[in-house]
This record gives sequence, structure tokens and C-alpha cells, in this order.
Amino acid sequence: MKKNKFTYLKSGVNIKAADSFVKFISNISTKNKGNKKFKNIGGFGSISDIPKGYKRPKIVACTDGVGTKIEIANILNKYDTIGIDLVAMSVNDLIVQGAKPLIFLDYISINKINLKKLKSLIKGIKKGCEISGCQLVGGETAEMPGTYEEGKFDIAGFSVGLVDEKKILHKKKIELNDLILAVPSSGMHSNGYSLVRKIIQKKKINLKKNNFLRKELLKPTKIYVNEVLSLLKNNLINGCANITGGGIKDNIERVIPNGLTAKIELDKIKIKKIFVWLKKNNIDESEMIKTFNCGVGFCLIVKPSNLKKIKKFFNKEYEPYLIGKICKGKQKVVFNEKINWS
Repeated sequence: MKKNKFTYLKSGVNIKAADSFVKFISNISTKNKGNKKFKNIGGFGSISDIPKGYKRPKIVACTDGVGTKIEIANILNKYDTIGIDLVAMSVNDLIVQGAKPLIFLDYISINKINLKKLKSLIKGIKKGCEISGCQLVGGETAEMPGTYEEGKFDIAGFSVGLVDEKKILHKKKIELNDLILAVPSSGMHSNGYSLVRKIIQKKKINLKKNNFLRKELLKPTKIYVNEVLSLLKNNLINGCANITGGGIKDNIERVIPNGLTAKIELDKIKIKKIFVWLKKNNIDESEMIKTFNCGVGFCLIVKPSNLKKIKKFFNKEYEPYLIGKICKGKQKVVFNEKINWS
């Protein structure tokens, strides 16, 4: 008779496996240096101290995911880097307001708990938190049979940071004749993957056998936190933009005040190989610019006198370079010239 009784396990939800995963997260998160105060993973909510030194602290909160980059991870059965992407997508937004990332939480929804896959994901998230100097304080894992196909999942991240009211990066800080600097991306970051997957599908490309794409498509997003916070500490930037979905135009446009124009010299952009490959697959330049970062992962808006000082805060791979200037105008962003795709 007992064999016929309904149970949560028979419906596809394994609470025992979920508990094992929570224990794993708790163990790795408390091993973080300076993380002794965060011991409440597995509770109903995380409790964190507000760091000292803030006169009028303001909370900045961001959330994001990694989009269909997770499908590339599924194809290649490689999950140790998209956790870094997940952290990057939120913390890189926080620093645009001048905030220092403090805590991070994740949300994972999956058709069936696969401990090996989930542990790999969490290790990447932990690494992203270490790079950005914030703490992994909790999250949620939802086993949802019937909602996702076999092996499918989605992830989202939530980050909270702090900034002193007087140090918030407002649009009003951006001035006429300020320079616009491009900080190189590590690659595609986490945007435009639906278009990439369409090309792969149409061309019947075997990712497992394509060394170039296998390497490029799962490169983790560059986290700019340490460099940008150092620049802020030294009062070296007037504004910045994280170049994500919508590309250079849409993201820079968000930080430009009325009456000023960001004039971008597209021919100065240092294009990476992955974007040259994409362009060759019958994609218009306008589509490339609004879909991908095209090699520009982050932009800094600075006084001309600070240009040389800024470069010393970056290693050679991510050294900022000049791509534009703030001028008078009605349009927020204007492109000059064309990108050199050769």
C-alpha cells in the first residue's frame, strides 16, 4: 500500500539533495577570508553588518542573469565560469553609481538537482565574489520538475553595495570636454548569445570540436570593481558605464546629462577576434554595435588632466584608451567613422 502513496520525491523534488547542496554552499562561503561574520546561510535571510566609515551611506542594489550563455555551458558541459559571469553582471553595474559591492545572493532554478553541476556553478560564484570583494551570504535553489527540460536551468544574481551620498556618481559630474575611455572586455561577456547560438545552429558548427569558439564563448566576464573603486577613491573619474545589452550607445546614453553629447570614434575601438568572426557571419555593423560590446567592456568619463594617472590602475590587458569626447549637442551619443574590422 505504501508504494502507491504520493511523495515529493516521486514528483521529482529531492529535498535531501537540496539540503546537501545548502551545506556545501555554507562550507565554502564561510571559508572566505574575512567571512567569519556570515554564518547564517541556510536561515531564512542573511544578516550583514554595515561597514564603518560611511557618513551618509546609501544602498545600491542590482540584479541580473547571464542569459543564454548557460546554453553554451550546457553544450560544453562546463559550468565553472558562468558563476563569475553572474557576479560580474551585477557588481559591474553597482560601481557605475560609485558603490562598493558588499553582499551577493544567487537564485538557481533547475529541473532536477545535479550536485556536480551545482557545485561547479557555486564555485564560480564564490570566485566572482572573491574578485569583487563582496560576500556570498545566501541564495535560493529551486528544483522545478516539469518547468524546465531535462538538464536545463537558469541562474540570477542579486548584489547590494554602499556608497556615501556625496560620492554617488551623478550625471551632473560629467562636463564639457571630458574624455571617454574604453576599458577592454575579456570577450563577449554575457550578451548577444541568442544571436551567436542562431549562427552556430544555422552553420551546424560543432562547438565541442571548434577550439576557437569553445575557448571564446565561455570566457568569464571581466570584473572591473577593484580598478574602478581605486579610481573613485582618488577622485579620478566623473562618470562610467557598464557596456552590456544594448551595446556602447544604449549604455553610455544612460549617464550623459541633457545638453551634452558623447562623440564616439568607432574606428578607435580595438576589436577582439570573436567579434571579427561574428561580423563575417553576415551581421550588419549597426547590429553588431547594439548587440555586442565589440571589445569595450566598460567606459570611463574623465577630465583630460587625469588621463595618464588612470592608466596606472590597470594591467596592460585592460589598459583604458581614448575613444571619444563630451561635446555640446542634443543627441546623447553620436558615432563618427566606422569600426575597423580587419
